Amino acid sequence: MGFVVDSQKEGGGTSGGGFLWGFRSLMRRKQVDSAHGKAKGHQLAKELSILQLLAIGVGSTIGAGVYVLVGTVAREHSGPSLALSFLIAGIAAALSAFCYAELSSRCPSAGSAYHYSYICVGEGAAWMIGWALILEYTIGGSAVARGISPNLALFFGGPDSLPVFLARVQIPGLDVVVDPCAAILVLVVTGLLCVGIKESSLVQAIVTTANMFVMVFVIIAGGYLGFQTGWVGYEVPNGYFPYGVNGMLAGSATVFFAFIGFDSVASTAEEVKNPQRDLPLGIGISLSICCILYMLVSVVIVGLVPFYAMDPDTPISSAFASHGMQWAVYIITAGAVTALCSTLMGSLLPQPRILMAMARDGLLPAFFSRINERTQIPVNSTLTTGICAAILAFFMDVSQLAGMVSVGTLLAFTIVAISILILRYVPPDEVPLPSSLQDSIDTVSLQYSSITKIDGGIPKDPAGDSQGNSEESIEYPLIVKSGQDKLDEQKRRKIAAWNIAFVCVGVLILTSAASAEYVPSIPRFTMCGVGGALMLCGLIVLSWIDQDDARHSFGHTGGFMCPFVPLLPIACVLVNVYLLINLGAGTWMRVSAWMVIGVLVYLFYGRSHSSLLNVVYVPAAHVEEIYRSSTDDLA
Repeated sequence: MGFVVDSQKEGGGTSGGGFLWGFRSLMRRKQVDSAHGKAKGHQLAKELSILQLLAIGVGSTIGAGVYVLVGTVAREHSGPSLALSFLIAGIAAALSAFCYAELSSRCPSAGSAYHYSYICVGEGAAWMIGWALILEYTIGGSAVARGISPNLALFFGGPDSLPVFLARVQIPGLDVVVDPCAAILVLVVTGLLCVGIKESSLVQAIVTTANMFVMVFVIIAGGYLGFQTGWVGYEVPNGYFPYGVNGMLAGSATVFFAFIGFDSVASTAEEVKNPQRDLPLGIGISLSICCILYMLVSVVIVGLVPFYAMDPDTPISSAFASHGMQWAVYIITAGAVTALCSTLMGSLLPQPRILMAMARDGLLPAFFSRINERTQIPVNSTLTTGICAAILAFFMDVSQLAGMVSVGTLLAFTIVAISILILRYVPPDEVPLPSSLQDSIDTVSLQYSSITKIDGGIPKDPAGDSQGNSEESIEYPLIVKSGQDKLDEQKRRKIAAWNIAFVCVGVLILTSAASAEYVPSIPRFTMCGVGGALMLCGLIVLSWIDQDDARHSFGHTGGFMCPFVPLLPIACVLVNVYLLINLGAGTWMRVSAWMVIGVLVYLFYGRSHSSLLNVVYVPAAHVEEIYRSSTDDLA
């Protein structure tokens, strides 16, 4: 088995060589973090338990959107079947959650989807995912912060009743409304995150618990009112599906984004005490809690008020007010404020860890990877994130940019599902080691090459007699079998890789054609057929061939295993790509501008500073032996 040196140097000689070097840099993959590769003093504190993960997961997911979504979706799409819309959306989100659960327990390091795609797909995909997530969390945090002040103002007497130093002010001569309250809240949360992960997760647990108590109040008090009044919302003449099953499904696509947030749990993987056990549980239980609460709230609210009479802006408050419980408005508003504060913390928590992970890998300056020795927090990344989000929240109403948040999340969900397919069928069989270990690598390589020279799995005849092969086949049957098995394994990996590609291309064609309503029927249905055939072909072949044996030893063993592979990750890719395609042209134009900036940053900095710039790729089976040889040499 050969040892391959990645000799990607700056330049490349010819234009063809430079192009080849550039392409190879996009495809290079890093190693799952191990004890050998972790420098002392550069790791995050392992402080999080299952309860703290639940607080982060639930707090990041249940935002104030639920206090608005139930009215908008019920009026426009689902009607009384709103609970089914939440259930279907929860099932769709669970597809991604299963994939995250396996990868986070196998590769428990900071960076979440960026980290997983760097290991399984390559540097180019990882950079784009990381760059998209930076945009997502910055805009997401700013948008959440801007939503707190109007709700907070209700406790001071009305929409414009905040104290002067917190109230929104329009700058004369400019179409800009500054929001000091939003900026101050972002800076306060940033300071809290700098104190330590244990302290910030405790505060988030308190805030999240308060929000959950409000939702439980809505469920219990609303259920009591519903039984008192006879559930008038379910006695509408249009029935349970006033907009048909299609309307209910359209509602599912809308409320799907209410489940975004559980991926924040995966971003804290490096800080979890027992990641193999706690990360899958944290992701799964937090998503289940959110889905149950969403469904119960929607069942109650659409039963109190007919869907067509709901207030689209304050559906829960107005539902209680219509039954004479005006005082409940303050409790529900308190729930909205606590939900927004918890979501703000959930938005600002992951981004510093992604910046830190990218800086560790050399794709961003080392400034972002520095960790405070006392708090064991990436303080530089946290402060940079908080200051940028505070400035954005102060000057700009980013609600029109909310779709850009969804792009980063859906891209991450898609690449994580593809990573599961790669991990199961074609996991990386070579590991990049630093060139400083070249002597040890040469020593181990020489040991193996001196034992026997294998050509195509059959030992060469020492005298060069081609007629001796049959005798050697008898004399060394195990070697011949091993060589044949290796050829069969290479063939299986090649077939699997091509069919994973077929699935991705098929999904893209199918979803694009299905969403292109402006295209004439015949070409549109033809493209749907082609895309569907490619996707089904890939699914059938992947179901038929064996998964790679190395999947059991990839990364940290003993964690969660995603079920129903390849069906579940392919369904996950299909759902997420369909939602991505339907986000709208305006959203994609804005995201494309950000991605172009990302490409330029990578070309002019990340590519030439990557920690994988000069590495030696060795077979994974020999890594431990090489490290032992290196230790022996030092001794």
